[in-house]
Amino acid sequence: MIDQPLPQPRSGAPPTRPRHDAPYSLKLYVSGATKRSTRAIENLRDVCEHHLAGLYDLEVIDIYQNPEAARKAQIVAVPTLVRTSPAPLRRVVGDLSDRSKLLSSLNLRLQPAPNV
Repeated sequence: MIDQPLPQPRSGAPPTRPRHDAPYSLKLYVSGATKRSTRAIENLRDVCEHHLAGLYDLEVIDIYQNPEAARKAQIVAVPTLVRTSPAPLRRVVGDLSDRSKLLSSLNLRLQPAPNV
């Protein structure tokens, strides 16, 4: 696991730290601090905090700093999200801005917006 400073979520919450008892195990492969990588981290954190608060383990892996991890996981494009649990293994490629696709990949439902 790469322990490096990550872009802060917009809410100002601290970076996500792994929880080893979490039912959702996620690995996000990124390429440095590019706009696409930063956007993927922010989008994933937003979804996780909104839908999985306290129930996930997120590891962000920079393929520039750890190319062997990308080879072992057979990552061919970044950003790539890999959900290792719950089974089955799922992969999502891109900046994770398509919220419905991301929620579907995580087996979560889109929650309706609150009435204003």
